[in-house]
Amino acid sequence: MGKESESLIEIEDLHFSYGDNKVFNGVNLKIPRGKVVSVLGMGGSGKSTLLRLIGGQLKPDRGCVRINGRVVHELSQSDLYELRRSMGLMFQAGGLFSDMSVYENIAFPMRELTDLDDDLIHDLVLMKLHAVGLRGTTDLMPNELSGGMARRVALARAIAIDPMLTMYDEPFAGLDPISLNVIAELIRRLNDALRGTAIVVTYDVSESLKVVDYVYLLHDGIVQAEGTSQELLSSEAPFVVQFLHAHPTGPVAFHMKSPPYREDLDMVL
Repeated sequence: MGKESESLIEIEDLHFSYGDNKVFNGVNLKIPRGKVVSVLGMGGSGKSTLLRLIGGQLKPDRGCVRINGRVVHELSQSDLYELRRSMGLMFQAGGLFSDMSVYENIAFPMRELTDLDDDLIHDLVLMKLHAVGLRGTTDLMPNELSGGMARRVALARAIAIDPMLTMYDEPFAGLDPISLNVIAELIRRLNDALRGTAIVVTYDVSESLKVVDYVYLLHDGIVQAEGTSQELLSSEAPFVVQFLHAHPTGPVAFHMKSPPYREDLDMVL
């Protein structure tokens, strides 16, 4: 057998468009095994699209995504489903089943993807909920949870079957500062405990930089910068400085490209 690559995921010369909208124009990045990697970028930079390409929901126009040495878009449907069994995903909006209790939400992937008996599933559900501090919520419905609690339940479901890869799509969006910090620390702690690999896509700079091992910064369809948190914070590249420090002026303009304002007004008149 060949030596296992240090990178669980390798993305090479990735190009992808939605119609005429070019999202990626030659993205290259690697996700090392056992690490927590953050993909940062502004809204519309393609962060969620990148997760869909990794999960095989979308196919690249050019280039490839490899997981464990296998090109995702070349897999058969059965092989793709088998690959997805080793992945966990925390959806951007939580994605809990609204008509299922917290317990049933966590148990769902265990029942769908394993042959475990109910007694063992019961113990595992309690274990996952205990890990996120919500063991007392088993009988609650999603609409009875606060926003922060729902995110923690979604996190517990994402790691329900101890996946080799867990992907977090905007896990910090809409959270209060305390819940946000709790979620960030949980992602770090749970990944270390499971010895898995995690990708966190977000526009939240402060929390992600505290807990990740490596960072990629996407903009204009490519990786504009990469490195450890400290390396990016020390960067003097104009876009990196503007994004990480939330400067209102810089390479990224607030207004989208458009005709001069007076021209637009005159056209209406």
